[in-house]
Amino acid sequence: MLNLVIFGPPGAGKGTQAAKIIEKYNLVHLSTGDILRIEKAKGTPLGMEAKEYADKGILVPDDLVIRIIANKLDENKNAVGFIFDGFPRTIAQAEALDKMLIERNIPIKAMLALEVDDDKLQKRILLRGKESGRADDANPEIVRKRIDEYNLKTSPLKKYYTEKGKAHSVYGIGEIDEIFKELCGVIEQCN
Repeated sequence: MLNLVIFGPPGAGKGTQAAKIIEKYNLVHLSTGDILRIEKAKGTPLGMEAKEYADKGILVPDDLVIRIIANKLDENKNAVGFIFDGFPRTIAQAEALDKMLIERNIPIKAMLALEVDDDKLQKRILLRGKESGRADDANPEIVRKRIDEYNLKTSPLKKYYTEKGKAHSVYGIGEIDEIFKELCGVIEQCN
C-alpha cells in the first residue's frame, strides 16, 4: 500500500500537488482542511468546534483530528493507498498516525515536504483568499499566525520523518508540473 504524507506550510501547494498525485496513483485523499471545511459548511458539531479554532488562526486539537482520520481510514479499507494532506501537524499526531497505520499493517512510505519561504507563502495565501473568498485566507494577521503556528508546531515533523528515513524535500516554487515531476520521482524511489 502506498501511503504518503504531503507536508509543507499553508500555501505551499499541498492541495494542488496532492490532487495530481491522487490522480496518478489512485490514492484516497485525506485532507483534514477539506474534511473540516465540509463539516463547518454542514454546521455539524465537529465543524462548529473546528471553526472556533480556525477563526482564531490556531490548529484544531490533536484528539479531534485523530478521531476524524481514524474514521476515514476505516471507511476506506479497500484503498490502494492514502495521501495525508494537512495531517499530521504535530509530533503527537505523527505518532498517533504511525500507531493507527501499524495496527492496520499499512505504514507510511514517504513524507513529501514542499519547501517555500514565509514571505512567498503569505503573498500566495492572501491572493488565494481574494480569489476563493475564504475568510481565513484573506486576513493578513490570521495568515501570519497560521504560518507562525506551522513554523513552531509543524516544522519539527521534518526531523521526525527524517529520523525514520522517510522525509524527502522538494522546492515548492516553480511550474506546477515540474514540482509534480520531482515528487513522482521521489514516490517511485520509495514505492
